[in-house]
Amino acid sequence: MRKKVINIITALIMIAIMLFLGVATIFRKTGSVSYQENRKLTQLPEITLSSLMDGTYIKGVQSCFADYFAGRSYWNSANAVIDAKLCESIVNGVYITDGMMLAVPENKENSAKQTAEKINAFCADYDGAVYVATVPSSAGVYSEKLPDYCDRDYEKKLIDELYTSLDSGIRRIDAYNILKMLNENYIYYRNDSKWTGYGAYCVYRTVIQKLGFMPSAYDKYTIRHVSADFRGNLYNRTQYTDIKADMLDIYKIDDGAEILSFTAYDNEGKSYEKELYDMSKVDTNDMYKLYMGYELPYVKIKTSVNNERKLLVIKDSYADCFIPFLAEHYSEIAVIAPEYAEDTYADIIDIQEYEQTLFLFGIESVF
Repeated sequence: MRKKVINIITALIMIAIMLFLGVATIFRKTGSVSYQENRKLTQLPEITLSSLMDGTYIKGVQSCFADYFAGRSYWNSANAVIDAKLCESIVNGVYITDGMMLAVPENKENSAKQTAEKINAFCADYDGAVYVATVPSSAGVYSEKLPDYCDRDYEKKLIDELYTSLDSGIRRIDAYNILKMLNENYIYYRNDSKWTGYGAYCVYRTVIQKLGFMPSAYDKYTIRHVSADFRGNLYNRTQYTDIKADMLDIYKIDDGAEILSFTAYDNEGKSYEKELYDMSKVDTNDMYKLYMGYELPYVKIKTSVNNERKLLVIKDSYADCFIPFLAEHYSEIAVIAPEYAEDTYADIIDIQEYEQTLFLFGIESVF
């Protein structure tokens, strides 16, 4: 009898908790973006006869309710801790191990050849020298930490396939082996798949020599620790808080090149004067935007370097902390972010004005 009473009380408590959370979800203050997960939340779908008939409306409502569920971030964080401690340590496609998080590789066929075709097409229309540096993620450099069933050589094989598919006149830069040899250093974030400022510097030393310059010595830089609370894209996917937060650094040579202008353009051609480092982003949920601010398709940077050398960089977010190193060597750098460009590069810039082009992107952009 006593056991039956305890079961009834337990059931009533659980029902009360669920009702409370359901009501709290309905009446909680909502927004369109999750601060903790750094993504847009699912909005309540428009009800139509077809969506009711095929079930998409119900699925949309369920996704919306899940996104706005009261205390969602706390539930996600608790679930990540339980999974990491008791299960296989994989949370939402992220492997949690040895004080860092790694994205589990996903095999995507033909992506390397498709990327190579686009670079080759650019090269066919361009008179200058083309260089390609493809940067592995932390999972590629620390692949030995991944579970045994993962393809630990996947990123290396993908980069090799990409480089093999490039035209012979394109210069290939091996960022993978540089970073692999230095993986005992703090070259990748613990909570993000991207490299740190020091990781970028290590590859810069090779890239800038390929481009025809001597690299600036490490001891010339003053390193400013902007934040020790950075949690990046892997944290956003897991909400796992037991990994130490990361450092965001700014590298600057005290008597080095000055940025004379930093002009960004949107897809309508409207220009915005910005800063190389956007300090306002340090207090947001997307701290990595410290480097060059929010993405726009085209940026033109003019420096105090008096050599009339011009470089075009076609890049993704991996290059954002890398470009300040390049700014020490060129009087002008144009930057194109294809992910955000609605038109082709021909509608944005005359590529023939630039004697060199550097494709610099992470492995995710090959996907």
